[in-house]
Parts: sequence; structure tokens; C-alpha cells
Amino acid sequence: MSFFTDLAHQFIAGQWRTGSGSWDIIDFDPYNGEKLATITVATVEEVDEAYRAAERAQREWAETNPYTRRLVFERALRITEEREAEIVEAITTELGGTRLKAVYEVHLAKEFLREAIQLALRPEGRILPSPVDGKENRVYRLPVGVIGVISPFNFPFLVTIKSIAPALALGNAVVIKPNQNAPVVGGGLIAKIFKDAGLPAGLLNVLVTDIAEIGDALIEHPVPKVISFAGSDRTGRHVASVAGSHFKRVILELSGNSALVVLDDADLDYAVDAAVFSRFVYQGQVCMAANRILVDRSILEEFTGKFLAKVTSLRTGDPADPATDIGPVINNFQAEALTSLVDQALAEGATALVRGRTRGNLVEPTVLTGLPADSPVLRQEIFGPVALLIPFDGEEEAVRMANDSPYGLSGAVHTANVERGVRFAKRIDTGMMHVNDSTIQDEPLVAFGGEKYSGLGRLNGDSTVEAFTTQKWISVQHERSPFPF
Repeated sequence: MSFFTDLAHQFIAGQWRTGSGSWDIIDFDPYNGEKLATITVATVEEVDEAYRAAERAQREWAETNPYTRRLVFERALRITEEREAEIVEAITTELGGTRLKAVYEVHLAKEFLREAIQLALRPEGRILPSPVDGKENRVYRLPVGVIGVISPFNFPFLVTIKSIAPALALGNAVVIKPNQNAPVVGGGLIAKIFKDAGLPAGLLNVLVTDIAEIGDALIEHPVPKVISFAGSDRTGRHVASVAGSHFKRVILELSGNSALVVLDDADLDYAVDAAVFSRFVYQGQVCMAANRILVDRSILEEFTGKFLAKVTSLRTGDPADPATDIGPVINNFQAEALTSLVDQALAEGATALVRGRTRGNLVEPTVLTGLPADSPVLRQEIFGPVALLIPFDGEEEAVRMANDSPYGLSGAVHTANVERGVRFAKRIDTGMMHVNDSTIQDEPLVAFGGEKYSGLGRLNGDSTVEAFTTQKWISVQHERSPFPF
């Protein structure tokens, strides 16, 4: 696996380096347990080196003509297209992603690279009127400087690129800390693409490390002005607390507990397809996945039959096999946690309409129903192939049940009446809601983010410009101001 060993390094100031920590992170294939690479962790000193390199490089980059900056992203897009097969294979190997998932992730990443090409030219200044005679108010939009990006394991190539590409396009520098389960796809692979695309040294740095080694140094360091984090709400709460105490801006994309709601007039075959995809794509390890599938009781029996038939037809196995629908979850800890969660739900009185087996990291689909209304399982994120099928009586109860969650990231509603669906969607406390589609959506121009415990801030399009730039007021007095003394 020379591909992984070649990219399994720290990347600081344009150089591939071995970390100087006292222990190693082991990168495993979650399907067969094969060791892909060994990476010695970065230390606090290397965190400082990466941020200082970024700080030095950013000053000149911010002054670079944006038409010149965007050439880097044009080349990065071409390189990604040329290496797509290699990237897809890496996602399958390191993350256990099925081919469908891997192709989908690379497709979206390319769309965000295309948007970054345009984003380099997006920031615009303004001249605003003043009540003071002779005064001209100029408002400049400037890069914030250096951004720390902490990315997740589930869509590391996409999620990292959707932060780092616009951040760089807008004139910033970046330091990435990829998840320990995705150090290559979420770190070294991206660094290699941008290095080959001609990005000046120091503007993009990768630190493979862990809080056990560096504590909160990545967040507390004085150089970064913004921390973009994607992961669990528990960790996100800590990131927000530490960053806030140092007056840093945070963009948080956190956990979800999405509901896909099937109203009484929905196209059931289509709703079933949307629900199965929304729950089981990438083994359900998606923050936008439909944890809860809410179905009007009047159509419950028919929907359930069709849903179970579809779920039991899904193939679990080798993610490299194009026929596989469900690959492995990311590690043994996650597999055991899912088994415990199903056992907990059954102990609380739930019924397993389908009970999948667990074989190593392969977790077959499970469908549960009949959970008591006060079950904690209904209100937590389930990061795996476990679906909760929940009946409701009428639209009002559906709204109440969909909102009965500490999370509010995504959701979907299915109905034959589009405007009914839009009215319903407006009543759900989520950052994103989709009518007659899946809960899993991401597009370069549309604000992406959640409410409640699902995050702070938004990314994509104009929201990304807001996230990674700051405004500076410079006034010019063309006449003499009168002063009182």
C-alpha cells in the first residue's frame, strides 16, 4: 500500500515530515483489518510550526491577484478529475465506503472545487453614505488570515475540501487536522493535490495527531482566527468553549437526528427509496442520515412492507465489490456500540422487524419499531445501519415528533402536495429540510448548517464568504471635520 505510506506524513511548510511525538497512529482498512500506514503523531511544537508557516505564507497570498489565485483551483480540479479512480479506491480502502459512496463524495468535492474557482473573485467592497459632510465610508472584505480545519472520518475528502478550498480561494491559509481514521483521505491526499496544483508552500498544512498529544493547542494557538469543525456535538461543544474563550470564530457542523416524514398522500414507492437511501448510505455513518422514519398510521402497513422488502435486499460485504450496498462501519468500537444500542432499544420494549447480524465491522441493517415515547434512542444520533420506524396520527403529531430532538440538522417530508410539504418543512426546527427527496443533500451555493445541538454557522456560497472573511471600515474625510475642542 505505497499510496498510503507515501501520504501518511505530516505536511508542514510544503514539506512531508515524520512527526516527533512518542507514539503512532495506525491507519487500518476497516473491512479486512489490514494495516495501511503508521504515522508518528505531531507535537505541540509542530502545531506551532504549521501555524507559523501558514501565517507567513498567508500575507503574500492575500495580496496575490485573485485571478492568479484561482488558477490553483483550476489545476486542483483537473488533478482530482485525472486521479478520480485512485481517490475512489482510497475512500473505499481507508473508510470502508462503498463504490456508490466514494463516487458520490468525489463528485461533490469536484463541485466545491469548481465553486472555489469562482469564489476567489467573490469578495466585494462597498462605499456607504455618511451623515458627516465630506466623509467617504469604505467597507473592505478581507481574509481572516489562518483557519484551523478539524475534519471527520465519514466524508473527509468532501468535508475538508468544502472548508479549505474556499478558505484558500478567499486569501487565507489553512492547517488541517484530519480524523485519526482518515489521515490520508482527509489529509495527505488533499495536501498532495494542492501541492501538485502549485499552491505556494505553507498555505496548506496537515497535522496528524490527537488531543492526547497536543491537548487544545490546535484551538488555543494565537494564529488561527477561525476554527471549522465537523464531528460530534460532544466534541463540538468543547471546541466552541475553548475557541470562545480565545475570541475565535467557530463554524460547527455537528451531530444529527434527522427525521424523514411520510405524509398520508405520499408516493410510497418513491418515499421508500428515499428513506432507505437516507438511512443506509455509507452504513448510516452520515450526520444527515434519517435516524427516524415517521409514517402516517393510515399508510403504515403498506409502507412498512415495501420498506422491509427493500432493506432486506441490501447486500452487506466487501465495499470494493460494486454490488455491495452496506460496507463495514469505521471500527470495532462503533460496531459494538451499535449492537449495544439495539440491545438497549429491545430491552426498552422495541420490536425488531429486521435484526441484522454483526460480523467484525460488518453490521447488517436493523429496523426497529415500537420504541416507547421516552426512549433515549429516539433522541440520539445513530451512526450506523439502524432505522427507527415510527407511526404518527396526523400532521400535527408529525411536527411535534420531528421536533422532539435536541438536534436540528436535516430532514425530509414526502407528500403529493408540494406546498403542503413546504408548509410542513417551515415548522421543523432544522437548518435544512427537503421536500420529496432524501435527507442527505449538500450543494456549493446553498447555506449548509444546523440548529440546536447540530451546530453553529453556515458554509457554502455566500455563507462561506461570511465565515472566512472579515469586514474592515476605512473612512476618508475629504473635508475638515469640526472638533469641539
